[in-house]
Amino acid sequence: MFIKGFSPSKLNTFTECEQKYLYKYVHYLPEEYNGKMSTDALQFGSYIHKVLEDGVEAKSEDELWEHAHRLRENYTFKDRPKDLEKCIKNFFKFNQNLSETVSTEMKFHVDVLKDLEINGIIDRVVIGETGKLLVIDYKTSKREKSKRDLYNDPQLMLYTAAISKLFEVKINDIIVAHYYPISGNLVTIRYLPSHIKSFLKKVDDKKWKIRKKKKTDFKPRINRFCDWCGYKELCPAYGGTNKMLEEALCASKSRKTSSPGK
Repeated sequence: MFIKGFSPSKLNTFTECEQKYLYKYVHYLPEEYNGKMSTDALQFGSYIHKVLEDGVEAKSEDELWEHAHRLRENYTFKDRPKDLEKCIKNFFKFNQNLSETVSTEMKFHVDVLKDLEINGIIDRVVIGETGKLLVIDYKTSKREKSKRDLYNDPQLMLYTAAISKLFEVKINDIIVAHYYPISGNLVTIRYLPSHIKSFLKKVDDKKWKIRKKKKTDFKPRINRFCDWCGYKELCPAYGGTNKMLEEALCASKSRKTSSPGK
């Protein structure tokens, strides 16, 4: 099965569950097969990301609130006024202390090894007076990761490799971070070049592993993410059948052929 490379979400999905990878990146099915799954956290996270993206140039908390009120109708989740207030106050204070922003919501698509490309979207890139770069990923979870967690975080390692290539800077001159607007905490890490090199080799190995697979080789992996999987009802580990998958594929194909421009 041919694959050229990964986005952070694609890589995480394969690591999390090969069956989910099959549904999402081979069959391209929508994540709508789990009636018990709540989308509140996802919607709130997307909302806060957009508020922070639009509010980078805000000169006051009131201006940030204006962005928040303007964007609210585009998202569906139960109101979390205390969390929203914390995000607004913490981000304004955090934002005032940052130097020049190079990019927000930066889309990238770059070759990091021969025959291995990576792509994705980086929330924010900031450049310091010395030319070193700070790469920020916003996280709206209340459960924060430690530096130890970030040491092997595939998303941040992919970001580091991409930024090094795109801006032609050394790995040592890149700091990557999770910023948690609810608490206001910034957790940072700087990787060694050897660490990124070793990681990319493992990513390349996964690419070849997928290339050798047939569709029947992708197996479910039961873990703590299952209850939040948008394909749980299709999964054979939870009673899903080939007939259910065929019906889902037919429904997906029907939607695509009937949509405008098709």
